[in-house]
Amino acid sequence: MGVKLGVAILTMGTRPKELAELLASLEMQTVKAAKVVVVGNGCGLPELPSWADGVELAENLGVTGGRNAALDHLRDVDVVIDLDDDGLLVADDVLVRIATLYEGDPGLGIVGFRIADETGVTQRRHVPRLRAGDPMRGGEVTGFLGGGHALSSKMLEQVGDWPDAFFFAHEETDMAWRALDAGWRVLYVPELLLQHPRTSPTRHSFFYRVNARNRVYLARRHLPALLVPVYLGVWVALTVARTRDMAGLKAWFAGFTEGWRTPCGRRKPMRWRTVWTMTRLGRPPII
Repeated sequence: MGVKLGVAILTMGTRPKELAELLASLEMQTVKAAKVVVVGNGCGLPELPSWADGVELAENLGVTGGRNAALDHLRDVDVVIDLDDDGLLVADDVLVRIATLYEGDPGLGIVGFRIADETGVTQRRHVPRLRAGDPMRGGEVTGFLGGGHALSSKMLEQVGDWPDAFFFAHEETDMAWRALDAGWRVLYVPELLLQHPRTSPTRHSFFYRVNARNRVYLARRHLPALLVPVYLGVWVALTVARTRDMAGLKAWFAGFTEGWRTPCGRRKPMRWRTVWTMTRLGRPPII
């Protein structure tokens, strides 16, 4: 294979057993990664295999900061693969499939994995399209999951790294929108399976606040002016309709306000051609 692969794994030190199992599943791949970087996000790292490099950060920089720290050690690879530390590669041909995909398509920017639990079930929220009834339907999409995905290094050189200000929540949407606007393709490949324990998103005040703040960041950074009130209006309405936790709702609106008052990085509105592309792919940037 002519494609040089790098793997980035973030950990907060709370899942040593799962991390060891993930690394073992990487070792069994028929095509090996040229580099594997494990980032301790504000924590120390356990003993790693000799073929994995460890990076210990003094503080937790969030998903975005941790991934960017990994990228700093993976600048010389062709494709960067991000994996959750409690995920597992069940098949031994995941890396060779990724290499083949990128080798055959120079315009391929992002490849999203399918995430399923131990019983093979993929939760609806883990399918990157509005019509999520069939998780095995792959193809071009407008987003991807953070738990398992691959990024073209050439794309990253063009569109930039992860948005540090986000910390976590919606950072994948930010990356996907930038990639699409630059003309790169985002592909959902359900045959690339990351087994992941079944979870539900944690609902606490920090979650609500960051979720709302980063919605505003997305709009401020990427949407044409005409779409900003539409996108944010839709999400205000959905949040009010869905949220039964009054403390959570209060935190959400605090985050919404914070999103307007704090810096979020450079504004570069997407082209209307990108809006049309996303609409054609089934998810216009208003929801």
